[in-house]
Amino acid sequence: MDPTKMGTGRSIAVLTSGGDAQGMNAAVRATVRVGLYTGAKVFFVHEGYQGLVDGGDHIRPATWESVSAMLQLGGTVIGSARCKDFRSREGRMKAACNLVKLGITNLCVIGGDGSLTGANEFRTEWSGLLVDLVQAGKITREEANKSSHLNIVGMVGSIDNDFCGTDMTIGTDSALHRIIEVVDAISTTAQSHQRTFILEVMGRHCGYLALVSALACGADWVFIPEMPPDEGWENHLCRRLTDQRARGSRLNVIIVAEGAISRDGKPITSDQIKKVKLLFLYFGCVLLLCLHLTDYLKGFTFICLQLVTDRLGFDTRTTILGHVQRGGTPSAFDRILGSRMGVEAVMALLEATPDTPACVVSLSGNQAVRLPLMECVQLTKDVTAAMASGRFDDALKLRGKSFENNWNTYKLLAHINPPDVKSNINVALMNIGAPCAGMNAAVRAAVRMGIIQGHSMFAVHDGFHGLAHGQIEPMNWTTVSGWTNKGGSMLGTKRTLPGQLLGEISKNIAKFNIHALVIIGGFEAFVGGLELVQAREEYEEMCIPIVVIPATVSNNVPGSDFSIGADTALNTITTTCDRIKQSAAGTKRRVFIVETMGGYCGYLATMAGLAAGADAAYIYEEKFNIRDLKANVEHLVEKMKTTVKRGLVLRNENCSANYTTDFIFNLYSEEGKGVFDCRKNILGHMQQGGTPTPFDRNFATKMGAKSILWLTEKLSECNKHARIFANTPDSACVLGMKKRALTFQPLVDLKADTDFEHRIPKKEWWLKIRPIMKILAKYDIKLDTSEHADMEHVLNKRGNHRE
Repeated sequence: MDPTKMGTGRSIAVLTSGGDAQGMNAAVRATVRVGLYTGAKVFFVHEGYQGLVDGGDHIRPATWESVSAMLQLGGTVIGSARCKDFRSREGRMKAACNLVKLGITNLCVIGGDGSLTGANEFRTEWSGLLVDLVQAGKITREEANKSSHLNIVGMVGSIDNDFCGTDMTIGTDSALHRIIEVVDAISTTAQSHQRTFILEVMGRHCGYLALVSALACGADWVFIPEMPPDEGWENHLCRRLTDQRARGSRLNVIIVAEGAISRDGKPITSDQIKKVKLLFLYFGCVLLLCLHLTDYLKGFTFICLQLVTDRLGFDTRTTILGHVQRGGTPSAFDRILGSRMGVEAVMALLEATPDTPACVVSLSGNQAVRLPLMECVQLTKDVTAAMASGRFDDALKLRGKSFENNWNTYKLLAHINPPDVKSNINVALMNIGAPCAGMNAAVRAAVRMGIIQGHSMFAVHDGFHGLAHGQIEPMNWTTVSGWTNKGGSMLGTKRTLPGQLLGEISKNIAKFNIHALVIIGGFEAFVGGLELVQAREEYEEMCIPIVVIPATVSNNVPGSDFSIGADTALNTITTTCDRIKQSAAGTKRRVFIVETMGGYCGYLATMAGLAAGADAAYIYEEKFNIRDLKANVEHLVEKMKTTVKRGLVLRNENCSANYTTDFIFNLYSEEGKGVFDCRKNILGHMQQGGTPTPFDRNFATKMGAKSILWLTEKLSECNKHARIFANTPDSACVLGMKKRALTFQPLVDLKADTDFEHRIPKKEWWLKIRPIMKILAKYDIKLDTSEHADMEHVLNKRGNHRE
């Protein structure tokens, strides 16, 4: 069916309910614009379910222009409210009457599990509500027949990421940005004074924010409700902090989730809260910011504070972040997540039948999925029940495989002391190609995981050039302390390939007795790894296990959907575009031409275009000509006739040899003369700089740790007669994220899938997203609905991934 006619004669209402979350506006914007694109009428429901009950001006028609300039705003512009009225049948009857009178039979709800459960209950009793309304004379039988069934689709908006069955909920990534910004800021002052900081983050029933924050900043300890500490944890914590200071660390960071509990579940009494006040009098240096916390949490925080201060005598501070985590500008990820979910929600509503169960839409890996709403709610309740009954191992597993992996990775990197027995294995690490944010986090994780495995870890400075010239030195646990938040490459990196240096490289591999190699970098790392594999026939020293970890802002390494550093660059571009557009707020009728990095890969331009609300994004993979440029200019001329007076055009640096940034700027300036003026911005190397985002830190940490575990396994397989010899294709791999999992793929197997001339994979998953960007910019194109997401069940997949 023609997607532009799918919604003809139908009406969709969208509301946000419960706690607000950054990225909700992106979901609202996409729902409205795609709904209008399909020919449907779309309505805003202001103030959540309260607006649904009250009706009147709370339910208003939405237009294309009414959702402009929403992407960069936090919270929800259509409002959200807790609604007691909707919990009663009488209140739901009023809501049903309001929807029937407007002919609305499709409802899109953005909120948490409580909001979505309420929506499902509303849908379940819809027929009965209509019967009661007809009997009460509130609606006619004809109106009831026209609205005989109600379709419900949910999108989960919750910063806690506490909804099971989904990878990420809207707002979680932005909340992590707020937390990590605070941790980075606190770390500088803590180092200056050798202090211990206790940070409390949200997460009353879910420790995701605390756990990922701890992974991303290398915290010394983390308390989460899913896995309380063992008995005697006080002594363990003190030993841990003391050991860190003995290693030369000048600060300690402890992260506590809002719902953290002790293993015996004993409540913290009000007497302990009073002791906090006494502690203020006794220790004048203690600062406690209490924002929206339960008495229980205050008491638990006090235990940590008193423990660290009394037993160790450390200068200690406590900071409780509270609602800071809900505020601020949404991250690029949350904007893209909300936009993609909004598109999928409209499709799910319009494809639904009376027999289709209420569903929730989300992303799994990079794929859109539809999940039965009540199965996800049930699974979420199962986690809470498991924690309440003390079955913490079950609670951890029910959160999903990735949550469990995050926990296990954190424990390995932060809590386990290196073994006394060495493996007699030497592992070398190097950075290749252009630097990017997150490289250092990957090195840190790899070094520490290697030490935990009993290996000796070596740093190779300046890439293959350093390997050829012996710039190799050992690394220990403290060498990489504090590396997670550092941008660039602490090891140093060059683009030099090993092809002309194979002889010198083989000699140094033998000289330093290197048994395995971790190569962290971009396309040069991939090509360099291939050259080492091809040299195995001539140089036996190259017959060692090799793993390549993709790290480049361009996201162009074959074998992985995502590269370390790309998320940081994407956020830099998105934030810069926000500021650029804001600069024209008082000018009106201005179009900005922005050039992005990426080489021949259009990932950054496309994703930034979706996140920043661009009108066009020119990339190498999608050929364009002068007629396309003419159509884009004409589109912007029409746009300037509406209430929206700003335009944004992105251009990938190598999208065309002839249609350069200057050419496009001059063309738009000339053709738009008298209608709009133009400004040009080339972002340049600022896209490679800055501190890594939480995603890049977490992704790099998991990649670094997993690479060492894989190498350890390969070394065991290749160790024959006390000698390492690896020459099979699967002994040299790229570690990458493919769809829903981290996978190892042999370098030689990826050659056929690679365009070496243009340094990109032949197939790129994100190209399917480009039509969404164009539809949201009001281009008249066809959306491919042939690959719609099927309903997936979650109750029989309790090992589901949550990244």
